[in-house]
Amino acid sequence: MTLSSARRLAVVLYGYAFLDDFVLLYPVYALLFADSGLTVWQISSLFALWSVTGVVLEIPSGAWADAVSRRLLLWVGPLLTAAGFTLWVLVPSYWAFALGFVLWGIKGALGSGALEALVYEELERLGAGGSYGRVMGRARAAGLVGVMAAMGLAGPVFAYGGYPVVGAASVLACLLTSAVATRFPEHRAADPGARSGEGWAGPLRAGFAEARADRSVRAALLVVPAVTAVWGALDEYTPLLVRDTGVAENDVSHWLLLVWAGATVGGLLAGPAQRWGRGGFAGILAGSALALALGAGARTPAGIGLVAVAFCGFQLASVLADARLQESIEGTGRATLTSVAGVGTDLATVAVFGAYAVVGSATSHATAFALSAVPYLLTALIVAAGRSAARTSEATARP
Repeated sequence: MTLSSARRLAVVLYGYAFLDDFVLLYPVYALLFADSGLTVWQISSLFALWSVTGVVLEIPSGAWADAVSRRLLLWVGPLLTAAGFTLWVLVPSYWAFALGFVLWGIKGALGSGALEALVYEELERLGAGGSYGRVMGRARAAGLVGVMAAMGLAGPVFAYGGYPVVGAASVLACLLTSAVATRFPEHRAADPGARSGEGWAGPLRAGFAEARADRSVRAALLVVPAVTAVWGALDEYTPLLVRDTGVAENDVSHWLLLVWAGATVGGLLAGPAQRWGRGGFAGILAGSALALALGAGARTPAGIGLVAVAFCGFQLASVLADARLQESIEGTGRATLTSVAGVGTDLATVAVFGAYAVVGSATSHATAFALSAVPYLLTALIVAAGRSAARTSEATARP
């Protein structure tokens, strides 16, 4: 029964992850904005509004997920996105796009922390907590398959019916995501703080208290953004990197599929890699950084293969960092602390965007990508140094 229950949870998670990213508007929404008469400044302001909404609501929504039903937040969120996409297609205008991005940002904040906390605690209840990394890695892979499928279908669907049909298909995907989310199991008792009238403030205080008291939690909270932010920002620039290698415009999407296939494989490798420890984790980061620098520095289409290898490693490291965070949390503020890591990732990603703009404008996309390997090398060195320090401490403690 325990094994079958864990499998059912995994199947629901994979379906949710696939549908959540199977949105045909993703590859064309920037075109929708431009075709609706928006300027570059207006489009940039929409992206900024989207990011700010997520940052502002990330931690409060995480605390809320610790105080109420996490499943509730997971099925309500996609309905908000569906409403936003509907506005975009029916009344395409700057303010409709802005409201849609706010709704999308709220959806992202509601799910961030809640999903990881629900999956980890349900697996732990079933005695399968050790499989969290493998399960979440496969879920990340399912989401990337959804992205690639949407990229492949967006063109033909757009050619058939334009933005209205692409938008309708996207709304349908959101509705299906919400329906699948209602199938998540949840056996968590209400938080004591919520019962006593503290609402989400109780879980928020509990989460921060655990972070202050436990050094391993603090370390895990820092590792997640250090691993996730840089490559999460770089993926926005991969089309430009590919084009600068001399690839024809019509072939750019094919090379992008190679990059995302690499990231998909990284998610699938998370299960076996959980046993590698700190040394293996540091090796993944260092090897991926080297592949990124060499691949981007080659300035040839063949180098994109190495960039795909790098994204494979970065995806793998991101899943392992999340798994380490979940394993280090023992209190009731799991979703809260996961959201804290999410805010760190969002803020670091914004910083990477700024740094990329400076370097990319002064040099080239290849140079900006190659220099982006440096933070990963530094993180690998810090992780390796921590591993050596831990070994020395253990040796000293032995009688």
